[in-house]
Amino acid sequence: MTQHWFHLYVQRTDASSNMARFYQLSVEPDLFGGAALIRRWGRIGTRGQERIHLFDNDRQAISRFLVLARQKRARGYRPQSCY
Repeated sequence: MTQHWFHLYVQRTDASSNMARFYQLSVEPDLFGGAALIRRWGRIGTRGQERIHLFDNDRQAISRFLVLARQKRARGYRPQSCY
């Protein structure tokens, strides 16, 4: 597993349509030596939903991370501080 942490938090807001969404991605090690891609999304200010995808290695997880990050950027999500 790589020693680098992959983490992304993006938001998409549009006051005219009352839209305030967030999307969060992170790649973390799992308990069995593989990698987990954790996705969280929902309305800003809520807990939202979560899905965990398990991969055999970090290369596969990072590849999927980058695909999802590009898709969200194309849909109008922009990086924000999550703290």
